Amino acid sequence: MSEQLPSREQALRYLRQSGCKQNVVRHVEAVTELACELAQACKERGYPVDLKLVEIGALLHDIGRSKTHTVHHAVAGAQIAKSLGLPEPVISIIKKHVGGGIAAREAKKLGWPKDVYVPQTIEEKIVCYADKLVEGSRRIPIEKTVERFEQELPRCAVERIWKLHEEMLTFVGDCDCLP
Repeated sequence: MSEQLPSREQALRYLRQSGCKQNVVRHVEAVTELACELAQACKERGYPVDLKLVEIGALLHDIGRSKTHTVHHAVAGAQIAKSLGLPEPVISIIKKHVGGGIAAREAKKLGWPKDVYVPQTIEEKIVCYADKLVEGSRRIPIEKTVERFEQELPRCAVERIWKLHEEMLTFVGDCDCLP
């Protein structure tokens, strides 16, 4: 899989060419750093993780923010990634990284194409989770993210974030990279 992925430099170029502002680039770089640490922790515990996919998926997860800063940036980003000819696993990370994933009925209400928007693979889960632990370019505890989302999202969406958190703890164990 990794041989089809763009390089880190190419991914950053895609972000800039798409129109992502510098603050978005700083955010994705911080998410990428954490996601790579989480992926390495998973790998050390025996989980099969494509480290390069995590890196490139994390770098590109917010490419849709070049078009919108709403929840719709996930779908916009997936469309941009498709137009760039990026591999399906990267597109999948981009469209599944918001919240703890978007349930089918919520996606339908949002007017999104029928698809799966909840992270399924370990790489999708790592990037989604790392994104929940970075605000701007600073690492924050999951409790802070949940506190913010409780004000904005339905309870079922917040519960998906907690479920992702619990699952990630089983993958990474006592990883000192967690804020």
